[in-house]
Amino acid sequence: MTMSNGKRRQPSLAQLRAFAAVAEHLHFRDAAAAIGTSQPALSGAVSALEETLGVTLLERTTRKVLLSPAGERLAVRAKAVLDAVGALLEEAEAVRAPFTGVLRLGVIPTVAPYLLPAVLRLVHERYPQLDLQVHEEQTASLIDGLGSGRLDLLLLAVPLGVPGVVELPLFDEDFVLVTPLDHWLGGREGIPREALRELNLLLLDEGHCLRDQALDICREAGPGFKGARRSPSVEGGGGRREGAPVTTTAAGLSTLVQLVAGGLGCTLLPRTALKLETTRSSQLLTGYFAEPAPSRRVAFAMRAGAARSAEYEELAAALRGALGVLPVRVLAPDA
Repeated sequence: MTMSNGKRRQPSLAQLRAFAAVAEHLHFRDAAAAIGTSQPALSGAVSALEETLGVTLLERTTRKVLLSPAGERLAVRAKAVLDAVGALLEEAEAVRAPFTGVLRLGVIPTVAPYLLPAVLRLVHERYPQLDLQVHEEQTASLIDGLGSGRLDLLLLAVPLGVPGVVELPLFDEDFVLVTPLDHWLGGREGIPREALRELNLLLLDEGHCLRDQALDICREAGPGFKGARRSPSVEGGGGRREGAPVTTTAAGLSTLVQLVAGGLGCTLLPRTALKLETTRSSQLLTGYFAEPAPSRRVAFAMRAGAARSAEYEELAAALRGALGVLPVRVLAPDA
């Protein structure tokens, strides 16, 4: 049966529920009791469904109810529809519950190996129903993923200065100088930034925010920076820029540290990376800068107006409370 505007009438969920109950029990009284309605209401709903669909679903006799051939076929469909609606409602209920479902977290490579253990432990212990999916990418790719909706939350160095992105600061951490054993700054404390002018400094490839931070520290050291000799075998595309040192570059901090151990120069490491990266070689020393030491800030970043913003803020607060074992300065939420 069609309506005057040409659109087919749609059966209601109440009609489908009534028919499915009758198809299961083959008895109006039992079916009505099963779904909590009266027999007249149940019978009316099934009749309305037959009218809407234009087919006879039931064969009614004085003694029993039977499914017609059409009723047998459509009962399967009705049950599938009701099951799908039930799954939809269950999913909606799960989404409403905090810290459930999928959370796609993007992390930069110079944070992931050193902070993820604390993040994963926190999620496992406090939010066991949360399906955390981790994506390690460089900053530009992460920001693009957040804007497109591919990622939900980022863990990276800030400030970003990106419109529509809200930063939830977590901690500040100092940079330290990693040198070969025979280097004149190896093991020293109170190193002035000006000493960077005399160093062959090894940096990460283009695209890593840590490279840009290191170059900014070098510029703050003042004019006359010496820079590092170029090694074609490990050069990663970091061409010389105006005012920047010539650098030997690498794709990751582990490679940088091994180059330092081999005597090719020095590098800057964030404090959270120091223990893991320097214990792999006995040919390294660590130098510490005079206060205020050069540092970086690490934060969560989310889309402004994100539907789960309250959860992300709670997660940030919980993570700040779990960072006591790391060599960082935990920040207040409004830092």
